[in-house]
Amino acid sequence: MVDTRVNLSGLELDNPIIPASGTFGYGYEFSRLYDINILGSFSFKGTTKEPRFGNPTPRIAECTSGMINSVGVQNPGVDKVISEELPKMKTFFKKKVIANISGFSIEDYAYTCEKLDTEEQVGLIEVNISCPNVHNGGMSFGADAKNAADVTKAVKAVTKKPVYIKLSPNVTDIAEIARACENAGADGISMINTLLGMKIDLKTKKPVIANKMGGFSGAAIKPVAVRMIYQVYDAVNIPIIGMGGVETAEDVIELMLAGATGVSVGAANLVNPYVCKDIIENLPVVMKKYGISSLKEIIGGAH
Repeated sequence: MVDTRVNLSGLELDNPIIPASGTFGYGYEFSRLYDINILGSFSFKGTTKEPRFGNPTPRIAECTSGMINSVGVQNPGVDKVISEELPKMKTFFKKKVIANISGFSIEDYAYTCEKLDTEEQVGLIEVNISCPNVHNGGMSFGADAKNAADVTKAVKAVTKKPVYIKLSPNVTDIAEIARACENAGADGISMINTLLGMKIDLKTKKPVIANKMGGFSGAAIKPVAVRMIYQVYDAVNIPIIGMGGVETAEDVIELMLAGATGVSVGAANLVNPYVCKDIIENLPVVMKKYGISSLKEIIGGAH
């Protein structure tokens, strides 16, 4: 019998599989396909202080081994998430969820985080300082170590829940930013968010995405994710939720060997809505194949 359990800052998960924010909504649509209580947890749709309609369309473009999105954190705002989405979620998901938050100022981040601090369903707060899709938003915070630390301090001051800072790969030295977040009190790191990508339509000779550029995700970015997780694992002493191009149980093992404790699955959910179920069911088989009895024992094993 293999042991798939992992622990994220006191939050015990049956397995490390976490659908990534932005690809799983609030879980409702997926719960009609299979019992999503088999998941370790899930990170629900990015939440902001005020409601957001998102970016202009078109805002999705398929590309080789991935996709580009510029959705722009479309969400009903934190008050409606608390009054409507969380109670609905409780009817079909019995475990603690991960709340992903975004903001346009340090005050925004602190406000949204403080609101969610009182919600019993929320086991962990994932702070997105790296979203490249929002004008004047996360990119400026995630690209600079001092700004990343300032956001971390602000949210840690208003919540008792574990705080994981979601980092952008669109930086020169991701390890430096991770260290700054740890020194400012972060309980963990979530990485990597999307790379910045672009696609041009040969017929119109114009960018496909209305915002010109967007977040590039999918299988193509996995080697970048593995490399960056490996670097950050060496730089900090706090857990990492790893993500980027994960599609199989083998991918999960690879990210964990690089240094991840939890593993998020993003773009693959949009291609195959059963992908997380498939990974969870296949994980014990792959563990046995590679002589792994406990996932906790392989975290950072490639170092």
